[in-house]
Amino acid sequence: MTRIGFAAAAALACVLSLGQTATSAVAQDLSPNGVKTLAPAGGIKTTGTWALGTRAGDVVYVAGMRGIDPATNTLVAGDEARIRQAFMNMKLIAESEGATLRDAVRLVVYVTDMYRFRPLVNKVQEELWGKGPYPPRTIVEVDRLNQDDICEVEGTFYAPAKK
Repeated sequence: MTRIGFAAAAALACVLSLGQTATSAVAQDLSPNGVKTLAPAGGIKTTGTWALGTRAGDVVYVAGMRGIDPATNTLVAGDEARIRQAFMNMKLIAESEGATLRDAVRLVVYVTDMYRFRPLVNKVQEELWGKGPYPPRTIVEVDRLNQDDICEVEGTFYAPAKK
């Protein structure tokens, strides 16, 4: 057997010895180290080279979510409604992996006008989290967001993996 033939046979034997594990990893979009790409039903449609979220061990990372209606994949009307939709889009991704909003360990919020939109972000968070406790949050004013949106929110959640 040639050196290349031996290497190919060894690689095939390794894959075959993994059996179901190798098949499952491919079917679930897992990275070589087990990072799972998330795209749950009911989520928005991505428009580029990014995923809605990932799971790495017991942590779920949700990409920046904006006020997009998943049914139409267009921005919802109204500032407060759009901010609420951004949070609801983030919530859907977290819940798809067994996390709740109370499991948020960190939020990052981007707004295009701190004076106008921070109070609305606070109002929506109070509606969704109640009187607290609230997760740590960073809010940053940015010059511009995709599609000239007003708010984007990303979150990190603790969600122990089911054994």
